[in-house]
Amino acid sequence: MKKILFSLFIAVFAFQACNSQQSMSNDKKEKKSEVMKISDYVKGKNYDKYAVATFAGGCFWCTEASFERIKGVEDVISGYSGGTKPYPTYEEIGTGRLRHAEAIQIYYDPNVIDYQKLLEVFFVAHDPTTPNRQGPDVGPQYRSAIYYRTGEEKALIDAYIKKLNASGKFDNPIVTEVAPYTEFYTAEGYHQDYYELHPNNSYIANVSRPKVEKVMKEFKDILKEEYKK
Repeated sequence: MKKILFSLFIAVFAFQACNSQQSMSNDKKEKKSEVMKISDYVKGKNYDKYAVATFAGGCFWCTEASFERIKGVEDVISGYSGGTKPYPTYEEIGTGRLRHAEAIQIYYDPNVIDYQKLLEVFFVAHDPTTPNRQGPDVGPQYRSAIYYRTGEEKALIDAYIKKLNASGKFDNPIVTEVAPYTEFYTAEGYHQDYYELHPNNSYIANVSRPKVEKVMKEFKDILKEEYKK
């Protein structure tokens, strides 16, 4: 009798485990299908009162976390911009064949921080002198890029790049792409807040964290209170 009960227990456990794994697989697939236009993603969030900036500086896990720590930044969303294919997936981006770059959409309060200061943070948060590369990440999806919305923004970008090149801050010329903003697609759900949710991930620990800490050190005067040491 005990053997029969034990066999039944094993069978039930195996069935539940299988269902659990299937559920996890389905959840993962569901999250991977969550690429959407940014306008749909923020619908209902009352973000109309904020200004918007769109930057690409390599892996969005790094840049998202860097800007999330800056005072005046309301939200930072990881996604894809700079290409023409609608609703690109992470797998498609990873091939390097699309024009989309890993990018971030920043919603900020212009009464607290301005576009110029965001530019200053951007050029510290990544290396703008390596074409189609950020450290170990290689490919056009990791290029440095700024997508401007107005002529005033473009003028600020051009002037600041000129200033940085003349200053000798970098050993090589800045290769940041400067182009008009077209569209931004949010990355799959599991990419959002990845830095905060996976602090022990080896990439986060070895690649992302040094970049984020560099920003925090250089801009400690404008960090949100919870990130001040």
